Formats: sequence, structure tokens, C-alpha cells
Amino acid sequence: MQLPAQAAKEDPQVPQTLDAAAVRTWCSLALDALGRDREEIDAINVYPVADGDTGTNLYLTVESAARAVEAVFDAHATGTSVPDLPDTVRAMAHGALIGARGNSGTILAQLLRGMAEVLGEDRADRGDGADGAVRGGGDHLARALHRAAQLAREAVAHPVEGTILTVASAAADAAARTRPTVDGATGDGAAYGDGAAVHAAYAGARVALAATPGQLAVLGRAGVVDAGGRGLLAVLAALVEAVTGDAPSPVAPGARPHELPAVVESCDADDSPAGPAFEVIYLLETDEPGIARLRRRLDALGDSLVVVGGDGLWNVHVHVDDAGAAVEAGVEAGRPYRIRITHFGAAAGHQRERAQRAVVAVVPGEGLAGLCAEAGATTVLARPGEPPASGELVDAIRRAHAHEVVLLPNDAELRHTAAAAAEQARAEGIRVALIPTRAAVQGIAALAVHEPGRRFDEDVVAMTSAAGATRYAELAVAERQSWTMAGICQAGDLLGLIDGDVAVIGTELAATAETVLDRMLSAGGELVTLVVGQDVPDTLAERLERYVRDGHLAVDTVVYRGGHQSAPLLIGVE
Repeated sequence: MQLPAQAAKEDPQVPQTLDAAAVRTWCSLALDALGRDREEIDAINVYPVADGDTGTNLYLTVESAARAVEAVFDAHATGTSVPDLPDTVRAMAHGALIGARGNSGTILAQLLRGMAEVLGEDRADRGDGADGAVRGGGDHLARALHRAAQLAREAVAHPVEGTILTVASAAADAAARTRPTVDGATGDGAAYGDGAAVHAAYAGARVALAATPGQLAVLGRAGVVDAGGRGLLAVLAALVEAVTGDAPSPVAPGARPHELPAVVESCDADDSPAGPAFEVIYLLETDEPGIARLRRRLDALGDSLVVVGGDGLWNVHVHVDDAGAAVEAGVEAGRPYRIRITHFGAAAGHQRERAQRAVVAVVPGEGLAGLCAEAGATTVLARPGEPPASGELVDAIRRAHAHEVVLLPNDAELRHTAAAAAEQARAEGIRVALIPTRAAVQGIAALAVHEPGRRFDEDVVAMTSAAGATRYAELAVAERQSWTMAGICQAGDLLGLIDGDVAVIGTELAATAETVLDRMLSAGGELVTLVVGQDVPDTLAERLERYVRDGHLAVDTVVYRGGHQSAPLLIGVE
């Protein structure tokens, strides 16, 4: 199949244009390029944290963008029309926003958003044709690259030179000031085609990438170029090929593409390997004032703060020591979801070594996400009514960056999804043990006895035993009238479910919880775990603690705040 740009390439007098089909091709080529180079880009990832995942994060970000673009084309598949450029670039930007991973992936999402702002302008302002291509588009594309670089810098709390931001700015500057001609000469001047613009942008980015080791001392010491900038170069190379049909010569990811200038100023950025313990990422629904408050709060909590998006939906990325506080800041600002908390672990040399063992846990609320992360687990947040897909679990297993992973689904409904994720991870060479935890309190019990120092099989047996010895219950609100094992409930009734079955029907939270506790403790127990939801008052937890203490002298109680979760109260009895 001939690419849209290849037809234009055959006639050098015809301006090569970026249309919807070329954007689709760009996403596909960028995904292929990052797939090939992912491991090598990961290997040179030394800034801002040497956690060896920049290539993977960029790949996952572009994968989400590509899926969104394909969805736009699928929507037109049954008709005679084709997507136009504005719809396509907006879909690409939105897909990257909701799927952005890591520091570089989040910045890339903002770069694509900036391009979409300009390329998605109204047709009357652009002077486009019916096919959605940009007429005289080189100038327009240069403006898109400039807006992309500008937005990306604004999204980063403390921009540092020698990073993906530098490479993006250089690409935009080169596209704006250079007008390549058919014979290869260059000059400043009037409008030119998209093909010339993307060639110039790529060339400028390649030179800028080569200079990054001289701008950021940590790169110079490691003898590598910036990993995020290297990934962006791969994305720009894909753009060149999508528009012109020409594939730029490959660059070895760890090598410097050109000789460094004889004199390069070194920046004074703090590149100490020490830093916060956690990476926190979430999508956030809020308004501009909410984002302004969030930026101030998170900037005081940690570093590597990047907030991208707009129009009510944002992607938040920060490195902190207190993961719970970072999530709470999001709750105060709006509605956070798709929360991912990653423990960086110990770094060795200039690159994070793969740990021997890690735990991945699915949790129902932000509070438990912070709790499990502080215990060293990589977490996946399950929103009410939106359980994680197997791909999200596989992503979390990869982020755990370990040879051996214990997977805690913490939900009976996730058993098949978790099994599929474990199987895929095993195919990638990771040893995965799936413990079939059916509730978050079982996962907490398993995590409490986790010991990375003992043999893998012994650790899995101990965690499985602790989970199996924990009875679980939850209090939920009935949505409609229905038959249950405890009788007929009405909409709005409180249901006390023990081990998944309705055992108690009540109308008042505290009284229903006390009845559930009596039922569970009638068979004995040593420890009661209470996980209370966001809207449950502290007085309830205090009442239940006192109730257990007064009625069961030998039983201890521990209380956790679960944040926004589907059930107001989770109960575990070990």
C-alpha cells in the first residue's frame, strides 16, 4: 500500500502534506520504532531517575495515542467519509493524554496536545481543502511544533536543559527558520511544504540530542544522550517517513548522533542520584483553579512535577516520598482516577537494577494505594464499576521491574483477567505467582507477611496462607429491590456481605457493621482490619474499634482510610 505522502513525493513540485491518513501512519510508524528501540532507550535512562523505563513509557503512551486514532478511522469504516485532520490529531492527543506513562511519556502527551491545538484549528482559519490537508502547510506545521514545545515547557514545574524539552524546542526552531529546497540548499523565507518542515525539525532535534550530555552533567558522566530526547527523535523520524516516505538513517540509542561541540556549557541542575521514593501518576478531572492549587501543593511535596492536559481533564505526574499525600492533593483538587504508584527501589550505578522480587496489588481506593505502595508494592487502582484490564495489570508487572512478581488481584471478579496478565508476563520471561485474593483485606494480610529475602515458593506459600486465613466482608448499598440469602432487600438498604454472600440487611451503617463483626468473630479471630471509605466519619471507626475491644478482649483492631472506594466499609478478620 502506498503511503499518502509517497504519492506527493513522486512530484517534488507538489507540497507534501500532513493529512489524517499521514497522522495514522505516523502513529503506526512511531509505535514500531519505539517497539524496536524500547529496551535500548530504557538502558540509557539516567535522568531524572535512573529507573530504566523511559523507552517503555514512551511506547505505552504512543500505543494509547495510536489506539485512539484507529478508533476514529473505525468510526468512519462503514460510511463513505474519512476522518479529517482536526478529528484525527485531537484523538491522537487525547489518547496520549489518558495513556501517558512516566515523565517523558507525560511530556510527549503535552507535545502532541500542542500540535493538535494548531493542526486542529478551524478550516476557515487554516485555508484547508476538503481532504483536511494543510495548504502551504510547512509554516503551519512549524507553528504546531512551536506550540507543542511551548506547552510542554509550561507543563513542567522546573524545566531543565539537556532533556526532551530541549530537543523539542530545537525541532520547532529548526522547522521555523529553515526552508529546505529540492536541491538540498537551505534558506529563510516564505511558505514551504510539510515534508521540508519535518525534515528540518528532525535535523534540528538530532543535533540538539547530541548536545545533551554537555548540558546535563549526569548524562555526561554516563556517556549517554537523554533517553526522553532519544525517544522523541524516534517519533520525529516516524513523522518524516509518514509525510515524505523517506526513513531517516537510524541512530544508535546509546551513541551521540554527531560529534559534540568543542565547548559546551554545563548546566547547574541538581542531578544527584538520590531522590523521592515514589512515582505517582493519575488522571484528574478538575478546573483551571483546581490545577493551580494542585501544582503548588505537589511542587512542595516532591519533584519532577509535570501536569498536562486541559478542558477539565489532566494527567498528573510527580515524584514524592509521601505517595498518599500526592493522591490526597488530587482528591482535594478534583476527581483523580487511574492512579498508578510505583516504588523506585534501590538504584545501582547509573541504572536501576531489576529487583529480584516485587508485589503488584489491585486496590479499590487511593488510601490503600498509598498504604500498599509504602509497603513496597506496585499498585493498580480499580475504580467502582471499571475494573482494570489485563493490559493494565501487565503494565504494572513490567513497572515492578523484577525477576519474580507476586500478583494480588484482590477481587474475585478479576481472577480471569489476572490469570491472563500473569500468562502474558510469563511469556516475557517474568516469573509470576498469582495469589487468588478475593478482597483488599486479604491482599493486605498477604502483603504483611511478604519477605523478599526468602525463597520465592516459600514467600508465595506464606502470603497465600495469610490471605486464606482472612475472612472478608464489605458493607454495600443495595441499588434495587432483590432477593438475597438474608431475605428481600430494598433499594437503599445496607447489605453486609461476608465472603461474598449477603448475610445481613440493615438500614444504619454502624449497627449493620456491628452485626457483621459479631457474625465473623463468632468463629474466633485475632485481628480485625477496617478499611473505611472517603465519606465515612471517623466516629464510625472509633465506635467499631470500641465495640470489638469491649466484646472481644483478645482481638486487636487496625483502621485504614481507603479513600474513594465502591464500598463504605471493608472488614477483614484474621
